[in-house]
Amino acid sequence: MDARTHFLQLARYNVWATQRLLDAVAAVSDADYRQDVGLFFGSIHGTLNHLLVGEHMLWYPRFASGTSPTVALNAEVEPDRGRLAQALRGGAANWLPLIASWPGERFDGALGYTNMRGQAVRLPFAATLAHVFNHGTHHRGQVTAALTALGHTSPELDLVYLLQEESKA
Repeated sequence: MDARTHFLQLARYNVWATQRLLDAVAAVSDADYRQDVGLFFGSIHGTLNHLLVGEHMLWYPRFASGTSPTVALNAEVEPDRGRLAQALRGGAANWLPLIASWPGERFDGALGYTNMRGQAVRLPFAATLAHVFNHGTHHRGQVTAALTALGHTSPELDLVYLLQEESKA
């Protein structure tokens, strides 16, 4: 599998897993949603805000336009849970056309950006893109653990279930 195909698959997984997670989170009371349950960003709400910041407000512009915004990793950029869910869905979908637009050799290059401390960084492009999707998987896993701990149903988010769905289509 070539790099573009691989990362398009990861982007489809990101859309699918984000949707499934947000569907499960929608059934949670606001008290449980905002309760500090010991996650790195406190609550389900805090963790979803962090996903919006990291994946869509920091990494996406670095890859899409070469810009390096600065937003605190724990910023509550969207206090409304419905608008936050909408932003996460839309942000996840944005990766698909971006990745599809890159020539194959782009994945063998480097990504240059300025980190949160104002330092210039240059990292392998494909490995750094893999980090973006891995980061989302990590924090979705934290949210599913919080859902379970709070007594709610947690969705199955393993990549293999998306692959099975796609093979039936």
